Amino acid sequence: MRHAAVRMTLLGGGAAAVLLALAACSSGPPGTSAGGSSGSAAPFLDRFHVVSQIASTVPANGDVNPYGVAVVPQSAGRLVRGDVLVSNFNAKSNIQGTGSTVVQVAPDGAVRQFANVSSLPASMSCPGGVGLTTALGVLPGGWVVVGSLPTDHGGALPAANPVGCLIVLDSQGSPVETWSDPDINGPWDMTVRTAGGHADVFVSNVLSRPPGGGTPPPVGLCNVIRLAVDLPAGQPPRLTGVTVVATGFPWQQNKAALIEGPTGVALGTGPDPTLYVASTLGNSISAIPDALTRTTAANGTADVLSRGGRLVGPLGLALAPGGDLVAVNGGNGNAVEVSPSGRQVATVALVPGGAGDLFGVTAASDGDGLLFVNDGTNALDFFSG
Repeated sequence: MRHAAVRMTLLGGGAAAVLLALAACSSGPPGTSAGGSSGSAAPFLDRFHVVSQIASTVPANGDVNPYGVAVVPQSAGRLVRGDVLVSNFNAKSNIQGTGSTVVQVAPDGAVRQFANVSSLPASMSCPGGVGLTTALGVLPGGWVVVGSLPTDHGGALPAANPVGCLIVLDSQGSPVETWSDPDINGPWDMTVRTAGGHADVFVSNVLSRPPGGGTPPPVGLCNVIRLAVDLPAGQPPRLTGVTVVATGFPWQQNKAALIEGPTGVALGTGPDPTLYVASTLGNSISAIPDALTRTTAANGTADVLSRGGRLVGPLGLALAPGGDLVAVNGGNGNAVEVSPSGRQVATVALVPGGAGDLFGVTAASDGDGLLFVNDGTNALDFFSG
């Protein structure tokens, strides 16, 4: 394990738990250095030149393929403010959808296992089993929510329909409940907004099929959902409702990636913000208006902020200081900066030639870098000056 002491002041929230200023929904031509959201400031990505490894994310049981990233906003139990949680998708066998661990990385590179959910208590169930995904976030009180999209029989998707769930862990890393629903089907990434005793949790799904079980089809259309969650003081959060806010996103089975579909989600600011969704197969970022209040599903492939150009299988999303989005590509290891008007203003190779290496990402709150997981080296990395 190689550690590099790196100064980090991190934006609270997970890989997709970022706040995006309300943006016009228009696509624009790609660029590599065309000015940031202000139209005159240099793009965020152009400020940095060095990628350093903070720590290996492989725990004692050998889990690999780090996917989700969540920064701890407040200390509680074993959680320490400013530490980074990382979820692993593969077990030591490297079979996808079998990872069970969440590791906790301190800013100085110290690593410890936060949770191992290889088995759930008898009172809890998750359709198909456990395989932790990019969906990862921390709610007030130290409750950690992590997605599961499991596999069986050497990496095959289960016949269960729906597949997967969201697992709620307490601040000690122990599972306390699971959330499942017909509209929770392959939860892949998430972002969270909290206010008072309530949270809205947005989840991108990467599976769909007709009612019933059986062999999953090779392709389909899937959705993004909003979970209404109550946060009673001193008690586990309670799921009170599920609303489909966007649909029509393409997904497909993929031998190398297991599933490709909508991944990164980021929520804008304001009283009724826009939700932004990275469509891996669509090579696009979509904008879903009125995300907190809408009761009908928007067409996720119609309201597109930016498409094609430098976007090559985008996965995670983060908000850069100044309001630009940063999407990380699954197709080539690049990060692409997109302005609020949809222009692709900068591109940088975080992992040169790193197809399949990038998933979770978040920006430093003081603007001094970008934090991301490297699936190729099973590490948490930092892009800085």
